[in-house]
Order: sequence, then C-alpha cells, then structure tokens
Amino acid sequence: MNSVLEGLSYNVQTFGCQMNKHDSERISGLLRSKGAVEVDSIEDADVVVFMTCCVRESAETRLLGHVNSIKNMPPKGSSRVGRRIVAIGGCMGQNYGEGLLERAPGIDVVFGTHNISELPKLVEASIASEGFEHHTLLQADDFPTDLPTKRESPWSAWLPITIGCDNYCTYCIVPYVRGREKSRPMDDIVSEAASYVADGVKEITLLGQNVNSYGRDLYGSPAFAKVLEGVCGTGIERVRFATSHPKDLSDEVISLFGSLPALMPALHLPVQSGSNRVLERMNRRYTREHYLELVAKMREACPDVALSTDVIVGFPGETDADFEDTLALVDEVGYNQVFTFIYSPRTGTPAASYPDAVPRPVAQRRFDALFGVVEKRAFEANQDDLGKVVPVLVEGASKGDGSRLSGRSPRNQNVHAPIPEGVAASDLAGRIVEVKVNEAKTWYLAGEVV
Repeated sequence: MNSVLEGLSYNVQTFGCQMNKHDSERISGLLRSKGAVEVDSIEDADVVVFMTCCVRESAETRLLGHVNSIKNMPPKGSSRVGRRIVAIGGCMGQNYGEGLLERAPGIDVVFGTHNISELPKLVEASIASEGFEHHTLLQADDFPTDLPTKRESPWSAWLPITIGCDNYCTYCIVPYVRGREKSRPMDDIVSEAASYVADGVKEITLLGQNVNSYGRDLYGSPAFAKVLEGVCGTGIERVRFATSHPKDLSDEVISLFGSLPALMPALHLPVQSGSNRVLERMNRRYTREHYLELVAKMREACPDVALSTDVIVGFPGETDADFEDTLALVDEVGYNQVFTFIYSPRTGTPAASYPDAVPRPVAQRRFDALFGVVEKRAFEANQDDLGKVVPVLVEGASKGDGSRLSGRSPRNQNVHAPIPEGVAASDLAGRIVEVKVNEAKTWYLAGEVV
C-alpha cells in the first residue's frame, strides 16, 4: 500500500544547534522513504517542517511569526492535500507540545525531540482528519540511530554519540527538552564512522550536549578519548566534535590533539562567563582559573589550536565587576570566534526566577563592549595563518560570489579563493585543496589555490 505522503513535496527549516541539523537530516530521510519529494523553498512545499530551538525567547517569537505567516500561503501549483501542512518539532515542540496551538493556531502537527520517527504517521493522520495532531515523549527509550538519513553534504557527516544532558546549568532549558544524558555504545559509533569513510565522507563531527562525559552511564566513567581514537582509526581524514563542557575536559582528551592527525586543531569550549561568582550561580561547576588552565594545556598540546566559545552577557546579578572579569578573560584567551548572547530567561529554569535581573540597556552596552574585544582578538588570531598554505575542505562556490570557492581550514576558518580557470566549483566540492593565504580578515581567510 502506498503512503499518503507519496508524491507530496516537503521542505525542512532548521534552527539552533548541530543536533537539530542532524535531526533534520533524519526527518528528510524519513519523508523521502515515504515517497515525499524535497523542494528548496517553503512556497513550493505541501509539508513544511520547522526544527526549532527554544534557548532564547526572541528566536521563538520570530519563528512563530514566520509559521503564522506561511500558513496563509497555499502551496504553488496543484496539491491533492489542498492545504499546506505545517509541523513543528525540535525543542519548542518538546517543551510546549499542544500548547503551541494557542500561539500558532494554523499549525497541524507537533512532535518532540524523542519521537522523530513518528513524524510521517502524524502528518498522515493530520491529512486524514484535516485537524491537529501532536505527540511528545518524556524520554527516549533507546538511542534513535536506526532511521533513514539524507545528509546535507556527501563529504561531511554528523555523528551523534550522546543525547540529552545531565548538567542542569541554571539558565538552560536543554536538559528539560532533551532529557537525561544517554550514551551510544562505542562499537556502534565506530561502525557508523567506518561506513561513512567507505561512502567517501571526508569529515565527521561527533555530537552531544556534552561529549566529554560520554560513556559515564554505560561504562561508569567518561570514555570520550576512546571514542576519538576509535573514530580516527577508521581512516577518516577530519574529525571534530561539539560541544565540550569545561568541567569534563580531561587531560587524556587534550593530549589527543597532539597525537591524532585526523583530530582537527579546533576546540569549542564554552566559558559563558569570566566571573567565578556568576559561574557559580550558573551551576557551571568550574572556576575561571580552572578554565584558563585548560586553555594553557590545550595550547601546550596543540600550539596552533583555534579556540571558540560561548558567552552570556547580562545574567541575573551580573555586576560591572563581573562583566569586567569576562571582558578580561576573552581578551586574555584571544579566541578565534566567540558566540555572544544577551541572557534570555527560560520558563522552567532556576535562573528565570532570580530576582536581580540586569536592565536591558545595561546588558546591551556590555554586549557591545564585548563584541569590540571579540572582533579585535579574532582578527589578531587569524593573522597566524597569513602567508601559510592551508588544506581547505571545499564546500562549493561562495554564496556571495560564484567565481570563488568556499571551504573550511583545519582550524575551522572560512576560506575563500578564486576558482581555478577551467575548473567547476562542483568538481572541487568535497575535495581538500591547498590554499595560500594572502588575506586574513576577522571572520575569514582568502587566498589562491596552489
């Protein structure tokens, strides 16, 4: 019997973290397995799936406005459904469930982070009933890996090694919408990595809310270093991972940056604040001093490592002195990239009830001051590569200039270069080429293919 979805067009819109991006690839694979056809734009789609993030309130508000606006636009061309089906998944789906119907009356389906596999069934039920369908689970029964996947790129792959989080930082909603931390068996991880290598994948990114604590639930103690050794042993050319909690970053993992050639010299190590007082209120469970020790160890093990981080400005109770500590830490470390955020209270988290909110104008001034330091130090960090020849994994033609290729360096910098004469960007996509860097800007490198 043919699926109700056969022949319908679909489009998946992804917001938020890398885990959401990987979940979107699985959603695309599920819909394709039912005979649905992917299209590039919302306007052409019979079914639109929004994979959402609920880390910040402003992002939620913008997304819901977008959802409400597209519901009134019928799909282009003929559709046997006669209407556009709008589904919301990801963290907003998990957090709000059927309550989303009050905020976006036109939606048809809501599903959670733990039951992605049910999306086709929910869409089919909504089509049959011409009504609203929703289902969320409080916790995944097992590790959701055995689902069809349509990768965004044939040469790179996301590989989740944990789901959920046990850290309960006071500002973060993720443990409540992703559930408790669950590790995937190591043999499964290495086996999947080997299958990607056989399929021509050049770069694998290991995913988890906190990859450093991988294996604590399975083996009694963290075993992330063993995962890195196993995955790098498959012959993969490049390995990255995200995200890395400082409290669990071990000396064993740090040492691998100097001994595993496939482990790229780039580390995202979220600090969130440079103030010990604020870190304690955030329940981060490390100090400023410990964090700086980790940075020193990383640079000793891998002198050319590119560091990136997350910083929250305006956390409840943050004083001028606390902010100055953050500013000084960012300046001292000299990150290649910093993702900066103004604190956004999330209902259900402890910090949402803290009484000492920082006024928005004060938080904005601090944010602007921090961004100035971030730009200066990122520019200086990129000067290390000026004049060097760096291997670049080509992603394709630059979106801003079709005559130039775009790709990523080992240090995860965006690199641009003119496409060599007589060569198509599509021929270079997925290949690693040597680029001599003759420009080092704040957010990218530029040069010539050699």
